[in-house]
Amino acid sequence: MSEQKTSPSSSPDSSPEEPAASPEGSPDVPSPAEADADAGPRPPEPPRRVLRAVTRWAVVLAVFAGLGSGVAYGISGMERDDVPGLGTVSDGRWDYPELSLPALPAGSPRPFNDDNPASIHYADPRDLLLPAPAGATADKELSGGWVSTERFTAEYEKERRTGLRMALREASVRNIAARGWTMPDGTEARIYLLHFQGNAHTFDFFYEQIDPANDAGVPLTAARETELDEDWPEAAADAVQGTDAYVFQEPEPYGATQVRQAYVVAGDTLALIVHEKKGGTPAVPFHQTVILQNQLLG
Repeated sequence: MSEQKTSPSSSPDSSPEEPAASPEGSPDVPSPAEADADAGPRPPEPPRRVLRAVTRWAVVLAVFAGLGSGVAYGISGMERDDVPGLGTVSDGRWDYPELSLPALPAGSPRPFNDDNPASIHYADPRDLLLPAPAGATADKELSGGWVSTERFTAEYEKERRTGLRMALREASVRNIAARGWTMPDGTEARIYLLHFQGNAHTFDFFYEQIDPANDAGVPLTAARETELDEDWPEAAADAVQGTDAYVFQEPEPYGATQVRQAYVVAGDTLALIVHEKKGGTPAVPFHQTVILQNQLLG
């Protein structure tokens, strides 16, 4: 907006003020009109509609910047409302349904609140399982309900299963929920949620029994050798408060199938996520599955 200049009002009877005479010998001071003439023509002022358009776009950019930061905060610090699903796009992501966190019993804190030192999930673990994406064929054995410790430990090499079952009893695992499915491209997905008495029991079982380091620890039946997944976007998991994700892949040369696996340590809950496919398992939908399951537990 241009600034309007006001001049003092004059009465009809007042006479114009005589200009003061320049002292003798002092240089002549040009009038404003003469200065403008000497300076040459001025560049034309931008039309007001151009200024208005520039201002409008600046406001739009500021709004979009605010929305972007708001969405980023919403994923990592949301209350008990919707978690955004990810749609199928050209990079191979699966078409998951819109996700939402289950309602908590009245007065129950979230798992990583200060007033919940054991980081207990008060929601039913079956409601925290990631649903199958569009186009998936459900695994009838892993239908989203409870499974036995025998079914869970069947994922691991045979000679380690008895020890893992004993460790689960000692850690007082409450229950195990699981869901599995197969995608049209042949990728098999399995997710297990182990629900313990509190975060201390989860940590003891995972770090002492599974014992991940530069590999996934206790080998799965389908992948006896694993290595850290160097393409895993650490920032995606770090955005979820209170959880830790450990992501691995079976290196080449692998057998008939390649396995990708991940663990999510989330307070009183431990998640095992497995993708397996003949000829090689795509990384993008696997990372997507881990990220979304991690968000549901965070």
